[in-house]
Amino acid sequence: MELLSEWLRLLQSTQILREIVLVLLIVAVAAGLARYLRRRHAADVSPLKGESARRLAFPLCAIVLLTLCSFVTHRFAWSGQVLRIAIELAIAMVGVRVLVFALRQIFAPSGALASFERSLASLIWFGVALNILGILPEFIDWLDSFSLHVGKGHVTVWQILQGLVTVFVTVILAMWLSGLADARLQAASSLDSSLRVVFSRLIKAVLLFVAVLLGMSLVGLDITTLSVFGGALGVGLGLGMQKIASNYVSGFIILLDRSIRIGNLIQVGSDQRGEVLQITTRYTVLRGGNGAHFIVPNEQLVSSVVQNENFSSSGLRMAIHLTVAHGSDLEQALRIAEEVAQAQPSVMAEPLARAFLSEVTDAGFRLELGVWVADPRSGMLETRSNILRTVLARFGAAGIELAQSQKLLAIAPSQTTPH
Repeated sequence: MELLSEWLRLLQSTQILREIVLVLLIVAVAAGLARYLRRRHAADVSPLKGESARRLAFPLCAIVLLTLCSFVTHRFAWSGQVLRIAIELAIAMVGVRVLVFALRQIFAPSGALASFERSLASLIWFGVALNILGILPEFIDWLDSFSLHVGKGHVTVWQILQGLVTVFVTVILAMWLSGLADARLQAASSLDSSLRVVFSRLIKAVLLFVAVLLGMSLVGLDITTLSVFGGALGVGLGLGMQKIASNYVSGFIILLDRSIRIGNLIQVGSDQRGEVLQITTRYTVLRGGNGAHFIVPNEQLVSSVVQNENFSSSGLRMAIHLTVAHGSDLEQALRIAEEVAQAQPSVMAEPLARAFLSEVTDAGFRLELGVWVADPRSGMLETRSNILRTVLARFGAAGIELAQSQKLLAIAPSQTTPH
């Protein structure tokens, strides 16, 4: 009641009323200046510059103008009490908007995030109101009076809350900074994709580790106590987490030596064949030709033989076998096969598609048509089918007969590199 009576008495003061009017004028000027800045950055597509300028323009302008006005009024012996309260409220608004902006960069926008923004703003405004009324210090002392014994020491409820809030804020800021770094790395086209993934993972891990340590040190916890946790983690890795640790180490090896890259067409074992979509520190995701996804542990990619069909070149050689009957015009058959293959849009112009006589059998002449497909990830079956259909039609028109025991063999990828 005494605080309330004191505030009512201050509100009746002419000087306080002048300060309130001055604050309202400053808020109006800050709103107009913020509107001008928002229009100026309306065309900015950068989420870091455009959105941050729009959300922080008003409170930052208000803080600058209120601080300048507080300095001036201090020269005229004004109390400046209302100005100090307004500055505290503006700083609280900056804190809320910075934290929510970081959350929006980390997580996808949703209704839950908007509700969290309102709850966070209400909580911060409530704390500022308690501080203005002088109740906050008493509330903190009350929370600090409840203690919990942990080993030989003790920790209070206020320390626990302070620690949770500090670690939460530092972790959120670290994740935001790691997201910005990842966006910059992904935009660096001159850097290899595997190195971009490695640097992104390392930056995120280092920032999170530093954020946790910084949060604990700000609270006043002894960081050397983490040595116990580190020893326990080492024992756990040595006893029951060998596979997990091996997968993580193998993931970094793959990303650093660049033996497997995103977009490569690889085969692991006899049935795991597909395009590399994602390489994480624990596993690699492959997409098969039928759309199925394979999640392959990184240890398997390091310890076993992996067939990388476009390791040094994006093209892949495909061999098609045909057997024509004895008595057929062999030179014409070879020429038709080459002309048909070279006319296909998916076949590379260099190396040139060539047809050869690979074997003479009792059934007839066995031909091998070798073509290089430019993009094997889009599918080689369609190219093979188009070549065979056109070759059969051309053979029929030219009077070239296939052998009775003709067998169309499957695609046989070759490891030969183009010359």
